[in-house]
Amino acid sequence: MSIISSLAHIHPDAKIGDNVTIEPFAVVHAEVSIGEGTHVMSHSVIMKGSVIGKNCTIFPGAVIGAIPQDLKFVGEKTTVEIGDGTTIRECVTVNRGTKDKWKTVVGKGCLIMAYAHIAHDCIIGDNVILANSVQLAGHVEVGNHAIISGLSGAVQFTRIGAHTYIAGNTVIRKDVPPYVKAAREPMSYAGINSVGLRRTKFSAEKIEEITDVYRILFLEKNTTSSALEKIEASLPPTAERNAIVAFIKSSKNGIIKRPSQNESDEDNTF
Repeated sequence: MSIISSLAHIHPDAKIGDNVTIEPFAVVHAEVSIGEGTHVMSHSVIMKGSVIGKNCTIFPGAVIGAIPQDLKFVGEKTTVEIGDGTTIRECVTVNRGTKDKWKTVVGKGCLIMAYAHIAHDCIIGDNVILANSVQLAGHVEVGNHAIISGLSGAVQFTRIGAHTYIAGNTVIRKDVPPYVKAAREPMSYAGINSVGLRRTKFSAEKIEEITDVYRILFLEKNTTSSALEKIEASLPPTAERNAIVAFIKSSKNGIIKRPSQNESDEDNTF
């Protein structure tokens, strides 16, 4: 049985699952779906076009499904989709999509910390952490298990690969390939995200395979195109190697820069 406060405003057309808790002064608009077991706290607003999964937690002040902050938006019918088990902390904003992708997506098991903003047409994978005040502009893509530290911001159309770690207060202007740490200004390669990879059960052998790829790409004196040729010619075609190569080949923005000569492959500052 759901627990819905009489002081909450729920549009009669909203679809509320079983065992949902909606606290006083929360607002749920029309054309909203909330999955079973989700908890919507006081003073949060779930707007038209929002699809909230099961067992999510929406903290006070969050606004899900507001229209895009995009002058090209002309009222097209778009959505926000929040995956099962995701936590949206205080004052987070997640905007609906535009006709580019027709939706904004936050995956399963994510933690979106206070004051973060996810703009229109962003696609966020599963088990992603956006720390406090991370700001994602429109059309940004974030892969599974990525962690973006506080006060960082990504410009439109950038891509952050799976299992990456972005240091705090970083400006993300270029694509960040999978499995790496990125930091500094301008943002550059800061080593393999070995801690994150171990936490998600990557073996020592897999981490070494990934390290070999990025040694050729970032630490040897190769152009990006010649590095890719060398990687494909000299390293066995594993799933991780192929994911890195495919990500870089498909990049429209270019990838982050190599570290300067006085910066090591594994800079433990980050």
